[in-house]
Amino acid sequence: MMAWIEANSMLAAGIALVVIGLIWLVLSRRRRPALRRDYHDVLSEGAGPAQRNSALIDAAPAAAIVPPVIAEPVVVDATGDDLTRIKGVGPKLSRLLNDLGITHYAQIAAWTEADLSAIDPQLGAFAGRPAKDGWIEQAALLCGGDTAAYEAKFGKL
Repeated sequence: MMAWIEANSMLAAGIALVVIGLIWLVLSRRRRPALRRDYHDVLSEGAGPAQRNSALIDAAPAAAIVPPVIAEPVVVDATGDDLTRIKGVGPKLSRLLNDLGITHYAQIAAWTEADLSAIDPQLGAFAGRPAKDGWIEQAALLCGGDTAAYEAKFGKL
């Protein structure tokens, strides 16, 4: 047997490589996680991309979906109000509010407790600021143009 291996060393090396490759394939297949059952059926039935996406969205946890803030737009002008006049709103927070579609004092003044609880998580690091700084009351005074009452309660503009 040793004589055969010495005579056919290249063949023996090739056979050894094939055996090692087969062992690697068998062992690596055992470590692969199985597909989740929720959408496995849709993926294996040859469904189109729209059906696969729908199945993945339906399987997503409800806590990960953030409901959008629906604020009634009050059109005062095309540019919007200067939200940085509200105490506690700086340039970065003003841009964030604009990105969320909040551009006017009247929108903030019309917020309810439900609106506050919906917008607060979307403010990231600024969460809690609307209630803490009294944005609704400030916005109502600024929207109404009552600068004297605003300055008496919140300080000079």
